[in-house]
Amino acid sequence: MNKFKRHIISAMYQAGEEGLTRKEYIKKYELPKKMVKKLDDYLSEMKKYGDISCKKERWRLKNVGMYFEAVVTRISQKSGFITQQGDFPTEYFVRGRDLLGAIPGDVVLAKMISNAEIDLNHCPEAVVMDILQPSDMLMTGVIVEAGGKLLVLPDKLCGEPLGISGDKKGLSVGEKVVFSIKHRGEHHYDHIVTVEDVFGSCENARAGAQAYMAANGLHTEFPDEVLYEASKLNIDDPDPDETARRLDLRGEPIFTIDGADTKDIDDAISISRAEGGYKLGVHIADVSHYVKKGSKLDEEAFFRGTSIYYADRVVPMLPKELSNGICSLNPNVDRLAFSCLMEVSGDGKLLKYHFEKTVIRSRVKGVYSEVNKIIDGTADDEIKEKYARVIDRIPVMRELAEILEKNRIARGAPEIDTAESKIITDENGVCVDVKPRERGVAEGIIEEFMLMANNAAASLAMKEKIPFVYRVHEAPPADKLIALNETLTALRVNPEGIGENSTAADLARIIRENRDSEKYTVINRIILRSMMKAKYSQEPLGHYGLVMPEYAHFTSPIRRYADLSIHRILTDYVYALSTEKICKRYGEFANRASLQASNTELSAIHCERECENLYMAEYMKGHVGEEFDGFISGVSPSGVFVALENTVEGMIPVSSLPLGEYEVMHSVILTGAADGTVYTVGDKVRVKCVSVNVNGGFIDFDFAGKKEER
Repeated sequence: MNKFKRHIISAMYQAGEEGLTRKEYIKKYELPKKMVKKLDDYLSEMKKYGDISCKKERWRLKNVGMYFEAVVTRISQKSGFITQQGDFPTEYFVRGRDLLGAIPGDVVLAKMISNAEIDLNHCPEAVVMDILQPSDMLMTGVIVEAGGKLLVLPDKLCGEPLGISGDKKGLSVGEKVVFSIKHRGEHHYDHIVTVEDVFGSCENARAGAQAYMAANGLHTEFPDEVLYEASKLNIDDPDPDETARRLDLRGEPIFTIDGADTKDIDDAISISRAEGGYKLGVHIADVSHYVKKGSKLDEEAFFRGTSIYYADRVVPMLPKELSNGICSLNPNVDRLAFSCLMEVSGDGKLLKYHFEKTVIRSRVKGVYSEVNKIIDGTADDEIKEKYARVIDRIPVMRELAEILEKNRIARGAPEIDTAESKIITDENGVCVDVKPRERGVAEGIIEEFMLMANNAAASLAMKEKIPFVYRVHEAPPADKLIALNETLTALRVNPEGIGENSTAADLARIIRENRDSEKYTVINRIILRSMMKAKYSQEPLGHYGLVMPEYAHFTSPIRRYADLSIHRILTDYVYALSTEKICKRYGEFANRASLQASNTELSAIHCERECENLYMAEYMKGHVGEEFDGFISGVSPSGVFVALENTVEGMIPVSSLPLGEYEVMHSVILTGAADGTVYTVGDKVRVKCVSVNVNGGFIDFDFAGKKEER
C-alpha cells in the first residue's frame, strides 16, 4: 500500500465514527490541486476493496477493530516489535519492510494481520500504517567509511550505514557514537542522522556501556539543581535536635555486613537472644528524612528509580554526598535510621514487630568474606580484632538464619541458584577477568533478616489498610507451567506435579530432587524462566517465589525508590498521622511509584545485561583461539548457546553445525542435522572461541576439534 493510501486510512482512523468528507480531507491536510484527482481514484479503489466506506458523502474506515495505536518497543536489523497499550498490553511482531522506518518510542497506527487469540503459539503480527507521534529517541552506532564518506552504521536499526547531517569534523572510523534521526525516510536505511555524542573506540566495553546509557536516557550525571541540594546535605553528623527526638540505639551493638567495595551502606543489624527466642533489629538508612517530597533530589530519584551496577561502575539513584555520606551507615559515626524491631520465637516465627525512627552508631563495617571466615573458623587475629565488639553476635545470627532458612524451605519456596558474574577490570576499566560471583553463609544470613523486615513492613501496611508499594510475584500462567512439564520431560527429568496449577513447592521439589544432577544448573534456569517477573504494585498480590502473602522492599532506600516510597508512608504512620490522611496523601502516589519502580527496574536490568555482554566480549577478545569447557545453555534455529564455567556465554552459529534443516523441540533440543546429531540443553561440551565482536557484545564459539571428529 502506497504512502497516500496509508495516509487516507490514518486520517479516517483519527476521524473516528464521524468520518471525513472529501472536502474536509482536502482542507485539513492542505492537499494540492494536482493530487485531488488521485484522491478520488484512491477513495474509489479503497472502497471497492473494502478498506473504507462512504455514506452521505462521509468516508469512514471499515474493519476498525483491525487497527490500533501502539508504541514501537524493539527494533532489529530485519524486524521489530510494537506494543498495544492498555490494561492487557499486547506485543506484535512487525517485519522490517512493514515498519515504515519507525524507531523505538514512536507511536504508530498499526493493522493486525494475525490474531493472538487465534494463534496462541506465536506472537501476533501487524503492519505499521502511519507514524502518529515520532520519537526523538537516541540510538547507538559506529562510524564507518564508504565511498570516501563518513557514515554511521547503526547497532540495531538496520544493516546499512546512514548518511550524517552536519559537521563531521572530529569523527573517526571505529568510534562509538550516539545519534538522532535528522530526516526520516520511508525505510530505516533512508534516514539521515545527526551524531550527538562520541564515546571512543567501539572495541572498548566502557565506551559501549556509556553510549548505551546515553541512548537510553540513563543519566550518569546529576543536574546542577540536584547537586546543589545534595551539597547542602554534605554534612558529617545529623542535626542534634533531630537526634534528640529519636529512639537512641547508639549503645546497641549494631553493625553492617556488605561487599568489600560497598560505599552506599543502607542496612545494619542487631541481634540478641531473648527468653524463648530472639530480638532482631534491622536498621535502615533514613533516606526519607533527607530526600524531601517535591525536592529536586526527590524528583531525580523518582526519575532514576534505582541505582545501576555494572562491571566496576555504579550509576547511583542519589548523589554520592548522600549515598556514600550522611545516608550511608558508616562505622563509628551517628546516623539516622528507620528501624524494624522484631521479636522472633525459637522456631523462627515473627511474634511482634514495630517501626521506630532511631539514631544508631555502627560498631564495624563488616565484610561478607571476613564474616564467612569467622563462621567457618578460619579468621586470623586481625579479623577477630576488627569484629571484637560484635563477634559474639555472629553465632546467634547464624543460628537464627538457619531456622529462618528451614522455615522458608518448609513453606515451599524454591531455592533457585543463578550464576551471577563478577566482572574484574584494570585501572583503565578494561575487563581482565570474569568469574562466578561467590555467595557464602554471611550473604544468606543478611538476606534472611532483610526478608523478615520486608515481610513486617508489608504486614503492617496490609493490617492498617494504608497505601503501599508492594513487591509482588504472581503465579506463572497455566501455559508456562504446561510448557515447563514438556521441557522437563524432554530433558528426561521427572515432571511429576508440574501442571497448570503447580505451586511454588512443586517447583522447589524439582530443584531439590535434581540438586546432584548434571542438569542442575539448566533446571534452575528453565524453572526461573517459567516464572513471572517480580514487580511493584499498590495491590498486595503476594509473592509466589517466596511463598509470602505479605512482602515489600523496605531495606534499600539509597538505591531503590520503591523502598524510599514506603519509608515516606511509614514515617507518617509512625508519627501517628490518621489512616484517612495517609490514604488521601499517598493513594495516587503509591500507584505512580509502583509503576515507575517497575519500569525503571526493567530498564536497569536490561542495561546491566547489555553492559555485561560488552565486558565479557572484551575479555574474550584476548582468548580467541583458546578452548574451554562449558555446557549447552540454550538452543534456537540460529544455533547453539554455550555457557563457560566462568559464566561467559557465546554462540555456535548454525552455519558452523553439520548441514541440515534445524528446528527446536520443547525449547531445549535442536534437531535436524543430516548426520543425526542432536544438541540438548545441559549437554557438556568443549568449545573454541573463534571470534568476538566487542561493539555488539557477541562471542562466537565452535566445537573443539574438526567437525568430522564429532
